[in-house]
Amino acid sequence: MTHLMTLSLQDIASGLPGYEPNDLEVGLAQAFIARLLPRVQAVEKLSLRSALGRVLAADQISPIAVPAHDNSAMDGYALRGSELNAAGPTRLRVAGTSLAGAGQAQDLPPGCCQRIMTGALMPAGLDTVVPQELSARDGDEIVIAAGSLQPGANRRRAGEDLALGSVALPAGRILQPADLGLLASLGLAEVPVFRRLRVAFFSTGNELRSLGEPLPPGCVYDSNRYTLWAMLQRLGVDALDLGVVPDDPQALRSVFAQAAACADAVITSGGVGVGEADHTKRIMSEQGEVLFWRLAIRPGRPMAIGRLGKSPDAPLLFGLPGNPVAVMVAFYAFVREALLVMGGARPAPLPLLRAASTRALRKRPGRTEYQRGIVSRGPDGRWQVEITGDQGSGILSSMSRANGLVVLGHRQGEVAAGDEVDVLPFEGLV
Repeated sequence: MTHLMTLSLQDIASGLPGYEPNDLEVGLAQAFIARLLPRVQAVEKLSLRSALGRVLAADQISPIAVPAHDNSAMDGYALRGSELNAAGPTRLRVAGTSLAGAGQAQDLPPGCCQRIMTGALMPAGLDTVVPQELSARDGDEIVIAAGSLQPGANRRRAGEDLALGSVALPAGRILQPADLGLLASLGLAEVPVFRRLRVAFFSTGNELRSLGEPLPPGCVYDSNRYTLWAMLQRLGVDALDLGVVPDDPQALRSVFAQAAACADAVITSGGVGVGEADHTKRIMSEQGEVLFWRLAIRPGRPMAIGRLGKSPDAPLLFGLPGNPVAVMVAFYAFVREALLVMGGARPAPLPLLRAASTRALRKRPGRTEYQRGIVSRGPDGRWQVEITGDQGSGILSSMSRANGLVVLGHRQGEVAAGDEVDVLPFEGLV
């Protein structure tokens, strides 16, 4: 069988039922991209304090049981559960104290218990801990009321968190703060991680100006490189800003060659829409193999996807639209997960929140719409979402005001006020 990565882009596209490049469903576009992704292979070892946000390159196997021994879950008294009296109070003599880190106490004779602190090893033969607030001290004895305690209560069993030889963290996991603590608890000072993905990005267009430059009539300051840079920072990649490139063939050839030489993926904004100057699209096609799509999506209809080279591991190209909101929507819909996978991660789907729309929303079936919204708790305690107003793809302030995207699916129609809709929260994403 021909390996998938040796197929042309058109061959891959032809395997997608219903593929229509001039009106492509979001789900089909995502499926196409998923079949195209090369993965980073290079691995490096890092100390735990340098590994936050990096992607594990191998399963981390627990070299010890956690906890290593049975221990107490709280301050109280360790005893034999078999000596609890179900018919009346239980009286036990206190014989010594067990402290955390002090080793395991010797066997106690019948009818005895031992004062114990949280984390202390369970004395040999004892299997139950009564919290000090559920016992009454009477001289050198404690009294436990009938029915207040079950045998085996408040004991942490050896290996109940992690068994010796079990997978503590799987390959492909993006390391979070709790993960670093978990690895430290296993005595692991270093972890293997994939090298960071290198992503080059630039904006195209004669009308764009960089910050600090004069702004002639008809020109605008480029905002897309700043939103792209910020979104890439959230992914922990090495982001390489190649600036603003005019719609000039030689300048475009030069920047594409520079990007292809230094990056695993290249993101452009502008120059892929119908009616735009065709230099960008022509140079993209010269540099490798590129498909140009018109997506069934709003905002963000035009998009290009391809490889900057002929080999299967050539840098991937994501050609995004030029409007600021469309850039962000397209990035989250198509690019974010692709970059995570290329970097070795196994990302879970982004969580969607269900919220009641505060107003009716116009929507026709046949395209996916992403509307900017503000999610809050309504008077009844339910989540509700208020659309930010004008949803034009150039109104970047609407993204700044919003705290989530209302996602209206391809087949969904009109939304009545009070209907629940899916919302993609920005918290943790942007």
